[in-house]
Amino acid sequence: MVEGDVALDDTVQQLLNIDEEVQNRSKHHSWSIYMVPSVIRDLSPRYYTPQVVSIGPLHHEDKHLIGFEVHKATYMHNLFHNVLHPLDSTPEQIMKACVTRVSGSIDQIKARYIGMKPYPDSKLVKMMVTDACFILAFIYNHNIGYSPLGENGMLCWHILIDMFLIENQIPFFVLQDIFECTFLKLHPALSLADFIFRIQKWCNIYEGDLVTGNSRISSTHDHILGFLHKSYQNPDREPSRCLKRLKGHSVVELDRSGVRFGKKLDAKWPMAMELEFSRFLCFPLSWSKPTLKMPVLGLYDGTEPIVRNLIIYEQSALVQTCVTSYMKVMDMLIDIPEDVAMLTKSQVLSHGLGSDAKAANLMNNMLKEIPITDFYYADEWEQIDKYYNAYWPNHIAQLNRKYFSNPWSIIALIAGFVLFVLTVVQTVYGVKAACP
Repeated sequence: MVEGDVALDDTVQQLLNIDEEVQNRSKHHSWSIYMVPSVIRDLSPRYYTPQVVSIGPLHHEDKHLIGFEVHKATYMHNLFHNVLHPLDSTPEQIMKACVTRVSGSIDQIKARYIGMKPYPDSKLVKMMVTDACFILAFIYNHNIGYSPLGENGMLCWHILIDMFLIENQIPFFVLQDIFECTFLKLHPALSLADFIFRIQKWCNIYEGDLVTGNSRISSTHDHILGFLHKSYQNPDREPSRCLKRLKGHSVVELDRSGVRFGKKLDAKWPMAMELEFSRFLCFPLSWSKPTLKMPVLGLYDGTEPIVRNLIIYEQSALVQTCVTSYMKVMDMLIDIPEDVAMLTKSQVLSHGLGSDAKAANLMNNMLKEIPITDFYYADEWEQIDKYYNAYWPNHIAQLNRKYFSNPWSIIALIAGFVLFVLTVVQTVYGVKAACP
């Protein structure tokens, strides 16, 4: 066999190996934990990189996170020797049960990751058990107000954020297995969903309660981030395909045309929006002054990493892109700091970013390099666009923009009106004087 034929056979075999690897992955659940693509990651790398603790293999060897491994061991020791002490089983027996459960699903665990550095099965099992025990122990300690780290609330807050990053996850079924070997034996009536929900509410980006029913219906969550995302989904809402560019209308422009803004707290879907018309039935629709009812979004230091990771998760998983759609609406509504100020005054937006300009900049950059394919507010936005382009609202907006956009325009308009009235009065008196 000539050298060229050998090289050809090697290439064919390499391609066949790749094909076999893909087939092996397809036997299990599709991958759901991965490094964010650099085209998006490089725009805001710190919002995808854990700051305190590594969860799973993707950041396991990051130098700035290695120091926290000893604290993980402290949490796990406290869990096995103190929290689970009332159980009849010894710490060694509980640990063996955890390792056995995780070892039995090692192939499924590997299939959930893309771009993972190769680890021996034993090390990956140890990593999964350690991280799952840490997560459960952290949630338990956070709920009772105790921390092995001492009084360090700032550190705990960063740990919470780290636990919701797409690159910093372990499969949800691993958490379920460890939960069943530990806390479920202490509290047989407690579900993992109820257990995790205790911290999930601290990472809610909206005011009001999350929809817990959506998360409890299914146990097929990808990970903790996917569990949070399930609370924002609406099983009764179907998206519309974005076949054309959405036309934006800023808050200031809509306000000039007569649109008002108000908060909406929907018990079924926390992201619900609705355009409400308050009018007399005998008048045309365009004469009314509608109110766009929206959920109350809170923009604070922890909001951006949570939102960005929810958006990235939507781009790869077979889930509703409702968070992406909501941020698209906010991007179209907010152009300048005055838009933020109006939404804040209307109590549909609150922020602690220091200035309205920072909040506007955050909204305008949230969806950079993110494609919008499905849109979950098509009906509401079509209503807004139809109202804005109607005759009266459109002309009212033009008048407001031309004559009432700043104090000098208003003063000039009033001065002109007064001059017109004085001219009319002078003319009337002149006519009367000429005709006794």
